[in-house]
Amino acid sequence: MNSRALILFAHGARDPRWAEPFLRLQRLIAAQLPQVEVALAYLELMQPSLPDLVDRFVQGGCRDVTVVPVFFGRGGHVARDLPLLADGLRNKHLDLTLRVAGAVGEDADVLAAMARYCVGSLLL
Repeated sequence: MNSRALILFAHGARDPRWAEPFLRLQRLIAAQLPQVEVALAYLELMQPSLPDLVDRFVQGGCRDVTVVPVFFGRGGHVARDLPLLADGLRNKHLDLTLRVAGAVGEDADVLAAMARYCVGSLLL
């Protein structure tokens, strides 16, 4: 196992097909970061959960984890649930460096890419 990990944190859904774009994103990132463990974790309805995945990484020797919420905006899950999960993991794993990025959908470059896609849809 790598000493660093990047966890894409998503909501989760009952239908496993919902995760397909997240799995494609995971593969794209993993291809660019072969020295980093890139994985998906879910808030609910799907596995692994964020705590379970971080526990597994720490048991494997990982000491540096970055969590990227792949949410469109900073709603209740990103504003309340994720900080509570992160604090609990930091308290449980005192030798772990755990960083939490902002929601993907709030990044200016991501929004610009989405705007290009939406504008381009007019040409279909």
